[in-house]
Amino acid sequence: MIHSLVYYIKTGSSFEPFYEYKNHSINEDEIYARQLCEFFIKDGKEYELYSNEMKDSEEILVILDKGSSAIFSDEKTYNGGIHLEVRQYKNIGEMSLLHTFHLNSHWEVIRYLLKDIIDIPGQGQKARDSAEIDEDRRCYVLYVTDM
Repeated sequence: MIHSLVYYIKTGSSFEPFYEYKNHSINEDEIYARQLCEFFIKDGKEYELYSNEMKDSEEILVILDKGSSAIFSDEKTYNGGIHLEVRQYKNIGEMSLLHTFHLNSHWEVIRYLLKDIIDIPGQGQKARDSAEIDEDRRCYVLYVTDM
């Protein structure tokens, strides 16, 4: 049984504890969904996944500090529920919102995060580029490209 998820920041050859989620504040499906995201946004900063590890009943994500996170003109913060934005990957400056899925569980998020090709309502099939968990806006973001 998983007891916690701990983020560490890698700086040079050292690893500094960054944030911990105990099992009472996060469920296993959310832990797995987070492990499928290459990027993590928290407190206005962007982090990139360096490694995904486990030690006994502890899940560990080692991340690299990438600096301030990009802000898109059509961003919104979600209150309540589980949301997955799909954005067209173009360049760092602007990635347009294609669709927002309102999902019932992190298990449903995992279904999308595992796919290489995703059918986006009104857009057709798109190829997965990367994904992030944006804690500041309380949503997952899936970046896609044209096929």
